[in-house]
Amino acid sequence: MSILLRKVKIQDPSSPFHGEQKDILIQNGVIAEISDLINSPVDQVVDHKDIHVSIGWVDTFSDFADPGYEHKENLESGANAAATGGFTRVFVVPNTSPALHSKSQIEYIIEKSRKLPVTIQPIGAITKNIEGKDLAEMYDMFEYQAIAFSDGFQSVQSAGLLIKALQYVKAIDSVIIQLPDDRSINPNGLINEGIISTQLGLPGKPVLAEELMVARDIKLAEYTDSKLHITGITSARSVALIKKAKADGIKITCAVTPHHLFFCDEDLKGYDTNLKVNLPLRTKEDRHVLQNAVLDGTIDMIACHHQPQDWDSKTCEFEYAKYGMIGLESCFGVLGSLNIPEKKIIELICESPRKHFRLPQEIIKVGSTAELTLYNPNLEYIFDKTDIASASKNSAFVGKKLKGSVLGIVNKGSLFTKESKKNNG
Repeated sequence: MSILLRKVKIQDPSSPFHGEQKDILIQNGVIAEISDLINSPVDQVVDHKDIHVSIGWVDTFSDFADPGYEHKENLESGANAAATGGFTRVFVVPNTSPALHSKSQIEYIIEKSRKLPVTIQPIGAITKNIEGKDLAEMYDMFEYQAIAFSDGFQSVQSAGLLIKALQYVKAIDSVIIQLPDDRSINPNGLINEGIISTQLGLPGKPVLAEELMVARDIKLAEYTDSKLHITGITSARSVALIKKAKADGIKITCAVTPHHLFFCDEDLKGYDTNLKVNLPLRTKEDRHVLQNAVLDGTIDMIACHHQPQDWDSKTCEFEYAKYGMIGLESCFGVLGSLNIPEKKIIELICESPRKHFRLPQEIIKVGSTAELTLYNPNLEYIFDKTDIASASKNSAFVGKKLKGSVLGIVNKGSLFTKESKKNNG
């Protein structure tokens, strides 16, 4: 298979061609030539106006609901959603049935996704059945290519258990991923506790539930001298705690979701169940701090927290709706609409996750593996349901004006574009 990318602008600080507009020839999954004009006969040509190319993007926290909940999503539809959003790699959470808590479940994900356009990398569960009681078979899962360890959307509540997990992953140079949520603090809260929850008559979940967990887990990471990644932070205080921990030399990284950068609790006044997420949307002031923390480097990466829910789970009273929002397809457009510079976006969704999770550090140069994302950073458009490739459609971004469109990806020796997907049904 040969692919020619015509007149693409290269966005890769490590590449000798960074910032230049070039033709790129890919043969059998490897970059064979980069020059001003390539006229070799090829199988496929990409020739679009204002297309940029970077090393393939990475999402570090998504739910593909397979096995067990395939009515919401499966590995194939999840991979299509990721490729549509420009992601060549996705870490999938272990909140499946059965949970991804042993080598057989990890092997299931790896083997079933080999022929998909996206590289799907399973996150192994920290505890058996994600029950928070006993450690799972972490070493065996690591040997079978678990990329990191987490209980996903069910964060580990026991400090003693998390210490053991942190000590365990230190020996194998892996990472613990935690969603900072102390579930003992008002577990019945539906949205952020504050003025908006009072006005809407909805039980609130205090930001304290997040900040206590962030502070605790930082202490545990310091004690064990192990690697901790906190995903989905939402508050100004969490940002401050992580910034200080980094200054103190603690091995900590963090991520924020696109929806927490875009929305705040004031957007819930219409009772849109697609905005019912955990951790909840916080105040406008918190959102402002998160946006600044992205720009100043305190926040290391973006994690979509892609969490598909079927129609029945969202088309109901707010109280009964399930948590979660999809976000892979809209991620890039959301970040562009917030006026985050292109260079910073690529750092957040490409360079930083590859660095911190020991992924291949590819470079756009001759001889390198072609794992690439093709995108237009300047195109403005209204996000529509037709832009969604996920099996579920629970996105609060439908109808929103976004900036930055993905053309497709080159991965595993093949070209995947939105047009080809639509043409193939």
